[in-house]
Amino acid sequence: MVSVSLCMIVKNEEDVLVRCLESAADLVEEIVIVDTGSTDSTREIAARFTGQVYDFPWRDDFAAARNESFARASMDYCLWLDADDVLLEADREAFLKLKETLDPAVNVVMAPYHVGFDGSGRVTFSYYRERLIKNRAGMRWEGAVHETVASAGRIVYGDFAVTHRKTRPSDPDRNLRIYEAQLAAGRELDPRQRFYYGRELYYHRRWEDALAVFRQFLAEGRGWLENNLDACCHCAYCLEALDRPDEALEALFRTFSYDRPRAETCCEIGRWFFQRERYGQAIYWYAMALACPRDDRRGGFVSPDCYGYLPCIQLCVCHSRLGDLKRAELYNELAAACKPDDPSVIHNRAWFQSLREE
Repeated sequence: MVSVSLCMIVKNEEDVLVRCLESAADLVEEIVIVDTGSTDSTREIAARFTGQVYDFPWRDDFAAARNESFARASMDYCLWLDADDVLLEADREAFLKLKETLDPAVNVVMAPYHVGFDGSGRVTFSYYRERLIKNRAGMRWEGAVHETVASAGRIVYGDFAVTHRKTRPSDPDRNLRIYEAQLAAGRELDPRQRFYYGRELYYHRRWEDALAVFRQFLAEGRGWLENNLDACCHCAYCLEALDRPDEALEALFRTFSYDRPRAETCCEIGRWFFQRERYGQAIYWYAMALACPRDDRRGGFVSPDCYGYLPCIQLCVCHSRLGDLKRAELYNELAAACKPDDPSVIHNRAWFQSLREE
């Protein structure tokens, strides 16, 4: 069985660190924690789980801090977690099973990262991340923000997921501040970093700036496929915010020049037509979303609702607006199969029942 070092970087995580370490400590042979300047009880909490707690001066570079944690690891593989991550019981069992069967020739294990949830705890947003990285195999973290490992060699996909459970907001300006400091210092952003810089501008509602960055990113033609698709969608979001709806629709259609339709994009196009009460066209695109195969392992951002619940509930509304109540009720029940306790589903059922009683 392979051995694993849990490698973490932390700063002022006293509210979540115990929860994280209790979910992972007995799964690994070693815990390495690099503290980047905590002023609360983070270091004392970490010391309860490991004797390997190290200081590392923060220099606005997440990759540098993560590389420091990996450099201190001595086991076969490095597992990284953030302090507000947790391994749920089913994922703990899957992780142990993976350790028992993992071929030591594997360099990287990819695993789902669950980061968005609905009110019932169902996953609404996820993507695969490199989660177990072979130690001393020459792979390093890259990128001051939204850092990643440049994976090499044999890659496999694990069945365990990591669940991201934030308890408080992080500094909303930190990432943008780091990017703009790099640009001010004359550093050129690589394609991945330029893509995420555009997203940070978008989050800060700097629509024109974000649009310019995304368009430059796409024009350079050096981006990863999944980032290209997402950049097109964010161009659309910026254009809608700038009251340029026709251009927004064109940006969504541009995704089809990169790859086959994705349910997420089809739902966005359906929403565009729905908002303009063009229900027949909205129906076409929501139905297209239902026909799109879901493939989480492609590595891009995945919104599971777009492959079932969302198009079904929207098809219910569209058919209702067009007077086809029988088909509308059918789609409501299909939405219920995805989310039986959803308030919209329950409301629609009551409404359909009231119509039958009239």
